Amino acid sequence: MDVPSPIQHEVVIEAPISLVWRIVTEEHQIAKWFADRVELDARPGGHGRFVFTNADGDIAQIAPIVVEAIDPPRLFSFRWCHPEDEDPHVGNSLLVEFTLVAESAERTRLRVVEHGLDSLRWSRSEKDRYRQEHRAGWSQFVGRLAQVARAMQAPPADDPGQTIERIKP
Repeated sequence: MDVPSPIQHEVVIEAPISLVWRIVTEEHQIAKWFADRVELDARPGGHGRFVFTNADGDIAQIAPIVVEAIDPPRLFSFRWCHPEDEDPHVGNSLLVEFTLVAESAERTRLRVVEHGLDSLRWSRSEKDRYRQEHRAGWSQFVGRLAQVARAMQAPPADDPGQTIERIKP
C-alpha cells in the first residue's frame, strides 16, 4: 500500500528572511497573499481565523486556527480544518508548517507542508480531493507571497501614500 505524502510546496524567494517572516506571520501581510481577512494571535496556543470571500465579497469560508509553534524567523505552524464544534488537535485537524531558511542575505527558501490528512476520518475521495485542491492552492498562494515580497522591496513609488494592495489571483 502506498503511503501518501504530505501536501507540500517549496520556493526560493528573492528577499531576506526577516521580510519573508513578516509576510508569513503578520495579519495585515497574510491578508495580502492568503486569506481576505485575518485574525491571528501569533504565539503557541494562540487562536485566530482566516476568512475567505468569493468574487462577490461574500464570506465563502471561515477557517479557525490554533498556532502550534513559532520560532522566529524559521518556523511558524498552525492547525486548521477541524470539525466546527471542536478545538483542533492531533487526529482531528491538519498541521500547516512554514519553514524558512536563509540561503543568503537576500534569498529565502520557504517550504510549506500540510500534515495529517491521512489521520482524519474522511473518505478516500474526500482526502484525494483535498490533497489535489491544496497542492494547487499552496502553489498559487506561495506564488502570491513571493509577489508581495517583490513589491515590498520595489523602489518607492512617486506617491508616498501608495501601499501594496492584496495580490489578486
